[in-house]
Amino acid sequence: MNYDNGLRRFRRGTIAAWGLLVVCALALNIGPSFAAGDAKKPKPHDWSWESGPAGITGTFDRGALQRGFKVYKEVCAACHGLKFIAFRNLADPGGPGFSADEVKAIASEYTKEVLDEFGDPVEVPRAPFDHFPSPFANEVQARASNNGAYPPDLSVINKARAGGADYIHSLLIGYKDAPAGFELGDGMYYNEYFKNKQIAMAPPLFEDIIEYDDGTPATIEQLSEDVVTFLMWTAEPKLEERKRMGFMVIIYLILMAALLYFTYRRIWSDRH
Repeated sequence: MNYDNGLRRFRRGTIAAWGLLVVCALALNIGPSFAAGDAKKPKPHDWSWESGPAGITGTFDRGALQRGFKVYKEVCAACHGLKFIAFRNLADPGGPGFSADEVKAIASEYTKEVLDEFGDPVEVPRAPFDHFPSPFANEVQARASNNGAYPPDLSVINKARAGGADYIHSLLIGYKDAPAGFELGDGMYYNEYFKNKQIAMAPPLFEDIIEYDDGTPATIEQLSEDVVTFLMWTAEPKLEERKRMGFMVIIYLILMAALLYFTYRRIWSDRH
């Protein structure tokens, strides 16, 4: 009786170990489903943190992160904030790779209101510990400046939208002239990847709208790919750390499962 109970417990433990291994493997690759009415399904894209050997550890393309930050700063920041990101995060491991001095210079380009020694409000440069400011004082001002639409904060946009990075990338390159017979609402733009194919946001990207410091051609496709890469990092700044840890856990579970299996064979081989 003790032999049977012990064997059953050992088998259940082995099955549980393999089950945990499968769950961890799925957790590293699971992505959001997509459902957006009559919108076109997002185009799949090979992202640096998902494909190839780098996909195992979720490694970001550092050049793309820095170019993407430039796109955000010079294009997107006019309407969208990054309220969950502090300037100092730009120098964090796994991030765009800016130095402390570069982060300080970037932060100083923005100002904030503080009280001076007399209690009067004055504008001073922001510090690295400050967060990226919103371009608008409140939602009412934001809607008034954007034809009634409210520009969302972009900190976690890649995680907040079904389709993730593929959806945001497709949306940015999906602006077209409306087909014949399609009736656009006032102040709306045709985009086949947006719900109902009408979006209030004007096309944000144009060829050579900015000049990359590394000389990369600023095509619409490249601009979109770079800013989406940057927004993936803002949505999950610990992605590389998480995936490395997950990879180590999987290796550990494989070794443990193999050890349990051979231990089982050795202990119970003479009992069959």
